[in-house]
Amino acid sequence: MMSFGRIVALRGPAAIAVGLAALVVGIVLAAWTERSLGNYQLALQLHGGGVVDLGHSMEPQDGLQGRMVRISGTPRVVEAPYDSDFNQQAATPVLARHVRMFQWRELRLGSNVTYELDWADKPQDSSRFAQPQGHANPGPFPIASKRFDAGNVELGGYKLDAALVHALPDSEPVAPVVKALPANLAASFSLQDGALVTSANPGNPRLGDLQVSWSAVPLQEVTVIARVDGDHLVAVPNAVDGDGYEVNVGDSTLLDMRPDIAAQPVLIWPRRILAVLLAVLGMCLLLRQRDATRIDPRLALGGGLLVVGVFAALPWLGSSTAAALAWLGVALVGLALLLWHRRASRRHSHH
Repeated sequence: MMSFGRIVALRGPAAIAVGLAALVVGIVLAAWTERSLGNYQLALQLHGGGVVDLGHSMEPQDGLQGRMVRISGTPRVVEAPYDSDFNQQAATPVLARHVRMFQWRELRLGSNVTYELDWADKPQDSSRFAQPQGHANPGPFPIASKRFDAGNVELGGYKLDAALVHALPDSEPVAPVVKALPANLAASFSLQDGALVTSANPGNPRLGDLQVSWSAVPLQEVTVIARVDGDHLVAVPNAVDGDGYEVNVGDSTLLDMRPDIAAQPVLIWPRRILAVLLAVLGMCLLLRQRDATRIDPRLALGGGLLVVGVFAALPWLGSSTAAALAWLGVALVGLALLLWHRRASRRHSHH
């Protein structure tokens, strides 16, 4: 491998080629380093901050207050959701009641209009039918669909905020407990295929019959990214991404969930220093072609700092004024060295 001294001692076209290459690589390295750092910081702002990867170590720890964390595990329901209308309860983070009514539905295929009786999860307005006569529907449902959240859901030592409970994924049917029904509803409903129906003949429903069923969010391993607030995990308020949290099924890695902040740039300062050194080396080789006897270090260093400072500031324009000004300050130092060299050269020429 060629030593630094031999590189600097190069002459002619080889020196020009190596000098230009070193200068360009230094500029590209500086711009790429600042762009990657800027993109990372932008991602942090978008999602509400960096993430401490706790994995399955889920007990509250010192120093995490207000920080984003990633936690994996199976939630634990401390206070189960309760449907008081039907006296139904399940050990699940979320219990949902689904109500459907047997109604007339209008089907249109081109200019053809037909009608059929079927289950629908919302009232069908028969007054808007093309042929309302003979197809009148009962109207509003006497019982509404509803969602019931658990009063307390924990993931390890943390309690999940309501927004995170709502975001827990997937759903599975839950069979109702018929013997738990209030007396008035037990007289009206019977069990068929995992649902309660008001049909006198469940296999042959009539217009206006109701069907009530339940579903629940299963207790399964999930991965949560959220902010620590005491012993709670909460969404980041006013997060730019609109959520301020993330919930996935299974043990999802930080790279899977937040790829834009998982790959944090490394060796930022060594890369910056290397960019400057490469630019200065390139300037040395190019300047030697003009003056083979002596190279003023102020000229090489000033040129290197000027070009690196300008190109490193460009990725920050519009995103971080402080970072852009810092690099423009480096460029001004380089410009000052060039002006110093020029003034010294003039003085020397006068003497």
